[in-house]
Amino acid sequence: MRLDSCQSEYSRRLYYHKSCPKNKLVDFIEFGIKLLILSMKILEYQSLKKLNTFGIDVTAKYFAEFSSINDIQEILSNSKFLNTKKLILGGGSNLLFTQNYDGLILKNNLKGIELVKQDADFYYVKSAAGEVWHEFVMHCIKHNYAGLENLSLIPGNVGASPMQNIGAYGVEIKDVFYELEAYNLADKTIRTFSKADCKFGYRESVFKHELKNKYIITSVTFKLFKTPQFNTSYGAIETELAAMGIIDKSIRAISKAVCNIRNSKLPNPAEIGNAGSFFKNPEVVRGKYEFLKIKYPTIVGYELENGNMKLAAGWLIEQTGWKGKILGDAGVHKLQALVLVNYGNAKGNEIYDLSTKVLESVKEKFGVELEREVNII
Repeated sequence: MRLDSCQSEYSRRLYYHKSCPKNKLVDFIEFGIKLLILSMKILEYQSLKKLNTFGIDVTAKYFAEFSSINDIQEILSNSKFLNTKKLILGGGSNLLFTQNYDGLILKNNLKGIELVKQDADFYYVKSAAGEVWHEFVMHCIKHNYAGLENLSLIPGNVGASPMQNIGAYGVEIKDVFYELEAYNLADKTIRTFSKADCKFGYRESVFKHELKNKYIITSVTFKLFKTPQFNTSYGAIETELAAMGIIDKSIRAISKAVCNIRNSKLPNPAEIGNAGSFFKNPEVVRGKYEFLKIKYPTIVGYELENGNMKLAAGWLIEQTGWKGKILGDAGVHKLQALVLVNYGNAKGNEIYDLSTKVLESVKEKFGVELEREVNII
């Protein structure tokens, strides 16, 4: 039914129901909901296969996209969705659907990037949450806003970056974060969060715990350097820069090196379904690390500021023999054991079950408990 004819029919029914028995109101209310769904382009039983980087074939009972705060308010103004569970979807790059979603999924399409202010040392760059992360990083590099170059080519959207406190090659979002704005689903107001408010941790933030599903992140402002602070000591960046023939470092060169490294060992989600690193690197006390070092001299670990050691989860998984293994259409990537992949038509539960087997193997061999980095839905 077209929207204009639907509205006309709604007006007719409104007039009719003024003199109808109360039991007839059920049909009237249901029709009003259908009108809302049509007018706001709220889809029912929408396929999410192309909206999650694992390529899991599930559906959402209700699905809508928003490009403004007004869109959010209009969608949520109907009592139909008052007690309906909700999930905010960005790039779909850090989650695993294990079943159809029996609720409302809201796709964040907020766009816009602006330099909001600057001082002697920093640029303060604000990005709408729906911007593609890598495209935002490239925008900053183009304008010589330094600090994000090590985070090049990470999949997903800007809004997910503080939620996960994404990080790579020695840099995390908390290192360049200034503030964010978020829409409160309960009182329908916009709140500004400082770095302290976000309670950042290793791949953690307040939005993954006490404020989970209570806010929609609408924008993030980053505090970026005018004078670059090159961070090339982590991973293979120095090696790649040398291979590229780079003598004088720049944020462009470092970004290119990071892209080269990631492309060489991480599968492209457009070609093989995956969500990047599926597991977190575990933290252990120094005594545990030294005990493991005696038994496994090549174990990979990095010292933390608190004196503990962070172990390379990929190394642990590889030592258990899982690297490159395939179970049905689910597998552990042949080049990077941290990455679980969907080689075709794997179901979310199959990938989840594979991750459980990996966790158990690492626990049994090393006495170390890994955690999943990906959000399980």
